[in-house]
Amino acid sequence: MSGHNKWSKVKRIKGPLDAKRGQLFTKLIKEITISARMGGGSPDGNPRLRTAITAAKNASMPKDNIDRAIKRGTGEIEGAVIEELVYEGYGPGGVAVMVETTTDNKNRTVQDLRNLFKSHGGNLGEGGSVSWMFTHYGQIVFEKAKYPEDKVMEVALEIGAQDINEGGETVEVLTSVPDVYKVKEAFDNVGLHPASVGFTFVAKTAVPIQKKEDAEKLLDFIESIEDHDDVQRVHANFEMDEKVVAELESKGA
Repeated sequence: MSGHNKWSKVKRIKGPLDAKRGQLFTKLIKEITISARMGGGSPDGNPRLRTAITAAKNASMPKDNIDRAIKRGTGEIEGAVIEELVYEGYGPGGVAVMVETTTDNKNRTVQDLRNLFKSHGGNLGEGGSVSWMFTHYGQIVFEKAKYPEDKVMEVALEIGAQDINEGGETVEVLTSVPDVYKVKEAFDNVGLHPASVGFTFVAKTAVPIQKKEDAEKLLDFIESIEDHDDVQRVHANFEMDEKVVAELESKGA
């Protein structure tokens, strides 16, 4: 898990990759639409939708946008069909990469991703080419500034979380995929409200990154992928040397 924690730290060095409000809204709207389509338009009976709506409100999304996205998902108003698709491949330095997307045009998405991988010295692979290197988990993240780390860990152990990681400003709780929203509700019931809830792919082994120039190439590649409107999350199996992380921090990479 150490590599997973370092990835979270490195992402903070690069800054918020979804800082553009319009792009963030696009990603949130897709999540709301898919959640409503899969579990119905009532947030009371659809924890995934409830979580998506909370994230949208935290991003100051207007209520009308949220309502329209729900209605598209339930079919009350017309709209393009959005699919959830995961793409796999190798980035610079042979790093394995999993890309979670939501798209209304999978031909466009796969071509865009293929071009991005290729332009950074990587290649997009077939389904199953790298997924065997990862484990799929539910992920619940808490801010240490809001909740004591030991309290989060105590509750997580009581309600059957599979793993707990702390690093930097957050505590991450990992669950089985089917249980993530049930565990999130259990935290809510004791007054611990997570900063984010979703899913993640955690690498079983990691590729070491020991040179600053290699780290910069890799981070530029990942940022280019995450910047695509159809991409929700990116996961990669690398572990960055502490000295390299310190160099990036000092130079504001």
